[in-house]
Amino acid sequence: MSGTRGALHLRRALPADAPVVAECVEAAYAHWVGRIGRKPWPMLQDYGRVIEAEHVVIALVQGEIAGVLVLSETPDGFLVDNVAVFPERKGQGIGRALLIHAEQEARERGHASLYLYTNEKMTENIALYCRAGYAEYERRQEQGFCRVFLRKVLDRGAPGVNTADL
Repeated sequence: MSGTRGALHLRRALPADAPVVAECVEAAYAHWVGRIGRKPWPMLQDYGRVIEAEHVVIALVQGEIAGVLVLSETPDGFLVDNVAVFPERKGQGIGRALLIHAEQEARERGHASLYLYTNEKMTENIALYCRAGYAEYERRQEQGFCRVFLRKVLDRGAPGVNTADL
């Protein structure tokens, strides 16, 4: 993938990846703590359990974990539950590749759309998701967080990322 310093490879997370997945999430979300006044929801998760229960994908660059994607099937549809990239890897297309993979996975599972949510104070994230084709459809309070929900309707023929190991 262009933009990364080295080839980008996506694979399913293994239980042994949990500590580095948690480290990635912690690093990616740490700068939001001051703005929202507490740790964001992804920082409160047990990633050993998340890897067991959900579809977790890691992005590797030069053999090292650079980003994480957590996907879930919910009563509301296919959820992009978390996208996190190590801060030193931001701007290299890793987050974009993970979102493209999420779209592919949703299509393969028969979903016509996928959705995600972010904290209402994470305005940069809301703008980023809107630029990626997501549209806001709801705001609500959940688990003490003010969340903005966004959905993307999928184009059935969109190109994807090589996911042979997933």
